[in-house]
Amino acid sequence: MGYTREELKAFLLKEVELIQGVIRRMAMNSFLIKGFAVLVSVVVLLGGAGVLGLAGGILLLAFWFLDAYFLWQERLYRRLYNWVIRNRLKTDEYLFDLNAYRFRGEEQSPVRIMFSLTLGWFYGAVLVLLLVYSVFMFWQG
Repeated sequence: MGYTREELKAFLLKEVELIQGVIRRMAMNSFLIKGFAVLVSVVVLLGGAGVLGLAGGILLLAFWFLDAYFLWQERLYRRLYNWVIRNRLKTDEYLFDLNAYRFRGEEQSPVRIMFSLTLGWFYGAVLVLLLVYSVFMFWQG
């Protein structure tokens, strides 16, 4: 290790700042996707059933997976953040390496995260609402 403790402290602060920025962006992406999912669902509900209902269901599934993917990314970067906090003052290993994929074996897969309590209830409820409405509209006319 060729760096002094003071240099490693400076590196720690900069790395933490960079990682926090990535985590913030992933959280914002997740928030925006939820908003688009609700917007698409409202458009489908106002537009009626049929092909629009099927397209809305497919779009909702795509948003659901994307939201789970961004949450997975956020969790990986939180693991990277914790690793840097615990280890940066001890080593210069992985210095400014923002590749969080080395922690993917320690985290659930995006598909598993899709069916977590929070995402499962949110998207599951919207999907059930779309399905019930589409079936109701189908029988009405």
